Amino acid sequence: MKDYIEKRVIEIARYIIEEESTVRQTARVFGVSKSTVHKDVTERLPKINPLVANQVKNILEVNKAERHIRGGRATKIKYKGDRVAEAKG
Repeated sequence: MKDYIEKRVIEIARYIIEEESTVRQTARVFGVSKSTVHKDVTERLPKINPLVANQVKNILEVNKAERHIRGGRATKIKYKGDRVAEAKG
């Protein structure tokens, strides 16, 4: 594996652990696609550091379990904002 890829994988893993970040948030910070982040943490990281890979996996499982809640909040905020704009209009 190329050194720069290995370095990116470690940095992404560290970021996810420290920030308890989602794949989407991590991809945005590192300027890569969600697919790249996912491949880094599910395929490459276990070969580099299995213990860290397990920590990242646990965080991403929690994020996945909570995503319906975040989606609901985003929708609520979106439509709440629309009502405020309509009242002013």
